[in-house]
Order: sequence, then C-alpha cells, then structure tokens
Amino acid sequence: MTRELRVLRAEDWDHWYGVLETAFGGAEESPEQRAMWRDLTELDRSLGVWEDGRCVGTAGAFSFRLTVPGGTPVAAAGVTMVGVLPTHRRRGVLTSMMRRQLDDVRERGEPLAVLTASEPAIYGRFGYGQATTQAHLEIDTARARPADAALPEGTDAVRLRLADPADAAARAACEEVYARLVPTRPGMLARLPGWERLPFLDPEAWREGGSPLQLLLAEGPDGQVTGYARYHVVPGWEPAGPTGRVALRDLDALDPASYAALWRQLLDLDLVTTLKARNRPADDPLLHLVPDIRRCNVRHRDSLHVRPVDVGAALAARTYAAPVDVVFEVTDAFCPWNEGRWRLSGDAKGASCERTSDAADLALSVRELGSAYLGGVGFAGLA
Repeated sequence: MTRELRVLRAEDWDHWYGVLETAFGGAEESPEQRAMWRDLTELDRSLGVWEDGRCVGTAGAFSFRLTVPGGTPVAAAGVTMVGVLPTHRRRGVLTSMMRRQLDDVRERGEPLAVLTASEPAIYGRFGYGQATTQAHLEIDTARARPADAALPEGTDAVRLRLADPADAAARAACEEVYARLVPTRPGMLARLPGWERLPFLDPEAWREGGSPLQLLLAEGPDGQVTGYARYHVVPGWEPAGPTGRVALRDLDALDPASYAALWRQLLDLDLVTTLKARNRPADDPLLHLVPDIRRCNVRHRDSLHVRPVDVGAALAARTYAAPVDVVFEVTDAFCPWNEGRWRLSGDAKGASCERTSDAADLALSVRELGSAYLGGVGFAGLA
C-alpha cells in the first residue's frame, strides 16, 4: 500500500468529509450542516492521508483571531475536522497530520494553534494544554429564579422581544453584540465572514427533540439590541403537570441589566421546569444571580486547548496585569524550535519575549505554557 499526505482538493471534499463522519461514529449530518461546513472549509488548510486512492485520515484548520489578555486579537489556527478511520488508528496517521499542520502554522506566522477536543487525552502529546474551562448547568427554574432584590439596576427597563431567527436585521444585531464582546474576554474568537451562519443553523439533530430555534432579543431605551438568547423549548408532561425544558444554545449581553433580563425571562417561561445550558463561562455571573447555586447543578469540563507555535511571538502578543521579568526554560519535543530559554518582560502596556542564556526562573513544557497562556490556569496549580 502507498500512503500520501496532501492538501485537500475541492473535488475530494465529499469523500474526505465522509471519512470524518465515519471516524466520529458514522452518523451523517444534515444537508444544511454539510453545505455550511463545505463553504467554511479552507481547502489550503485541510489535509488528508490517502492510502491507495482512499482517504483514511482528515485534519483541517480555520484562520481565526483569538482575544488574548489585554484585548489584542492574535492570529490563531483553529484546528478542526480531525479524524482517522477506525481501521487505521495507531499507525502514525494522526501524528503525520499534526506534524504537517504545525509546520504549516509556523510557516504562516501564526503564534498559536487552538482546538476543542472530542478526546482531551489525544492532544497533550502534540503540545496542547487545557487553557479554559466551561460550565454546564441544569437549572431547576422554580428554585433558581433571581429575586428582584438581586437584579441589577435597570433590569425592568430592558425591553424583551421574540424575533424571527431568519430576519437579517436581527441576525446582524446579534453579530454586532458578539463582536463588541470579543475583545473583553480572553479566549473569544472573532468571527470571520460566513461564520455568522453557524449560531443560526437549526438542524433537527440540534433541537434535542424541541422546537425550532427561538431568538429572544434585549433592547435598550433607544431600541438598540443589547443582548440575545438562542434556545429551544422541549415540551414534557407528567401526571402532576408540565415538565418542559429550555435547551439554551447561547446568551450574551452588553450590560448587566440586559443580561439579567434575558435570564429572568428564560427562567420564568410557562410549562418549563428545567433549563439546560452548555458551554457557559466558568465564571458566568449567573452563578451569583440565582438564590440557590445548588439548584443549578453546575458541572465543569475542559474547553479551549492552546498550543504556542511560536513561544516568543505568543508571549509578546499579550499584556500582563502586573510588571513581569522572568526567564522560562521551555521543552517542546514536537516543535523543537521553541526549546530553550526565553526572557519575558512586560506590563499592562506591552511585552517582549526574546531568547536568552540567563539562568531560568521556571522550567516547563510548552503544554503547560499553553495552559497558562490565557490566564485561566495558574502555574502553582500546574506545578
């Protein structure tokens, strides 16, 4: 058998994507989903391993910009669509794709590669470290509704309205809210043209047995959209009464009053007893808004994994809340160009990171550096 690792050709996309579906269990996505991913695929950043004319492994990357501490957007490769056929696991297919991909990322001058992992144990050996955590909530709506006294000033002045998710103006308003929030939280991704379709994609498989996508908008006194929630309502009934559920896709707001008004509305829907929310920030203010946090059944799991591809450029791209002058000794067997000692000097205004022969203050692997990079993980805990 002959094996070839090469960049994806447009005419091979359907076969290539079918291999990815097989690697993830074989369930086919809806035509709507496939069409969107085909449009978003960056062919020159998509790789396949081919064996005797048949694709056996896939990997891709999106050209993202990631907010880092200080609010600067930094070029980052968003690693995606990674899969290997079950018949070809443990044969070096994945390693060969990761090797080629990180070489390409370095050649493009992107300091970082990031991903969310289907299996977190896979990516540590390629230098990715868990950098952020997400919260999953299952809220008892009857016991977790915010008390009026806990609501921020101005909550009652926020106007809420249901909008048609297909309405172009409503979609654009949501994207504007999201874009204004991107610089405020490290780890957020700026959406490139075309990506605004993803939050409004509504295949039946994503509805969890519930309604078509619902869009709730918050508006200020001037009529401008200040927040949104996208969700499904899953009906349920028992002899004792309704047991409906809200499946929250996402909720964002520009100010505390709009944020609280959206949550209050969702936690007070008729015929609903539970609200499930995934991929919320680990420090979501909701955790301090509800009267009984135990009724939220909070679970945490890994979210974004970060891999410094150029250590010097990555550390110089962010700022530091307190003045820092430290020498790191970095080990990086998979990307040896990062190995050695680096002096990081900086503060809230900017930073530099250059090679040095000075004695190291801290020795660590590039994986641990990636974990700490966004500020969500401390070095003491890693040690």
